Amino acid sequence: MGKIAFVFPGQGSQAVGMAQDVAGRFPEIKALFDKADARLGYQLSDIIFNGPAETLTLTENAQPAILTASVAMLSLLEKEGLVPDYVAGHSLGEYSALVAAGALAFEDAVYAVRMRGLYMEEAVPAGTGAMAAVLGLDAARLAEVCDEVSRSGDLVQLANLNSPGQIAISGTKAGVEKASAAAKEAGAKRVIPLNVSGPFHSELMKPAAEKLKAVLEAIAIADARVPVVANVTADLVTDRGMIKELLLRQIYSPVRWIESVEKLVALGVDTFVEVGPGKVLAGLIKKIERSARVLNVNDYESFEKTVADLKGGSGA
Repeated sequence: MGKIAFVFPGQGSQAVGMAQDVAGRFPEIKALFDKADARLGYQLSDIIFNGPAETLTLTENAQPAILTASVAMLSLLEKEGLVPDYVAGHSLGEYSALVAAGALAFEDAVYAVRMRGLYMEEAVPAGTGAMAAVLGLDAARLAEVCDEVSRSGDLVQLANLNSPGQIAISGTKAGVEKASAAAKEAGAKRVIPLNVSGPFHSELMKPAAEKLKAVLEAIAIADARVPVVANVTADLVTDRGMIKELLLRQIYSPVRWIESVEKLVALGVDTFVEVGPGKVLAGLIKKIERSARVLNVNDYESFEKTVADLKGGSGA
């Protein structure tokens, strides 16, 4: 029997109304949303369930909202006695993964990502940083392009290595524009500017890491009970000291998602369950490892189906 990994989505997967059906059905999930509101001191749940979308999309709201919706779905799986062999999360999703692994308490995680979102927003003045998705150019060639542009004085670097042929770059507005043009000349099929508020996962985020350090110092981080594949290293981590260090580095380092999935496959994982809103990771995983079985839990219906699949052992 192959192994199971739970994977958790990052920013961009948010949607107004996410997890509302399960919050209405299970009092303990409604209580989870109440806990988030109490810890943050404002009605995050109202923004999640009722919007408006532009308020939910703000980084400082989107991050705790996605984490809360993801942990809501996780708690349903846990109630069914379903425990993963490994966990991983994409960027912000790493915090959800650490809750699943028992390394972070939910209330601490929701507070940490709210502050992380605020600090990421504050790190770079609006309009001076940018990101773009580059399609159809390999990572090594794209890294060369970014290095050339950065050497000329406009910082740009690889940010999210999402799937073969889909890599996000991040940096100054000028750096991303120059690298986008150079990437097309180097053979990229398409370059799509991303609708984000800042140059995430670039060196420009180091001020955010400095501020986040105090937040992570103030909350309890435990050793992970389930091994976590970290974004920064694409390797397993369980030690609480290392978890904290990697969370700080993660803000300004590339998300090595391709290698993370490859690592899980090498460890014997053949079933991935995307736990939380959307199906972004499911799509990426299929591009990285065609033979993987990919399930998702983002509402009550998909939860029931996934439980039936996992408990029935049916190949879907």
